Amino acid sequence: MFDVKDTDFFDLDDSAFDTIVEDDISFTGEIKIKKTFMIRGKVNGKISSTSDIVIDSNAVVNADIEAERVLIRGKVKGNVIGNKLIFITSSGAVDGDITTGKVVLEPGCVFSGKCTMVKNENEK
Repeated sequence: MFDVKDTDFFDLDDSAFDTIVEDDISFTGEIKIKKTFMIRGKVNGKISSTSDIVIDSNAVVNADIEAERVLIRGKVKGNVIGNKLIFITSSGAVDGDITTGKVVLEPGCVFSGKCTMVKNENEK
């Protein structure tokens, strides 16, 4: 098919994540994190990271998200900012606006919102 740069975090196993919100956890509030982060449970509020965020297949997130790269396999209701990349897989759904330098929407995903593409000043 095609090769997408910046998708090496697809291949990370659980041990590569410093923090995982497991599927039996429901969290409400603001999360600020500096390292790679995975959500499998339910999160309501706001999430910001200076690294990558993975929203796993069964996750339900009602929050605005900002991170370097965002991989969405589950459901997100809120605006998503990916400074480098937003990737929505075929099992993913986003109800909100996305802002990013690169976006990939796999066939079968659900996206309802506005997409704004911005140029990253560090890339040439």
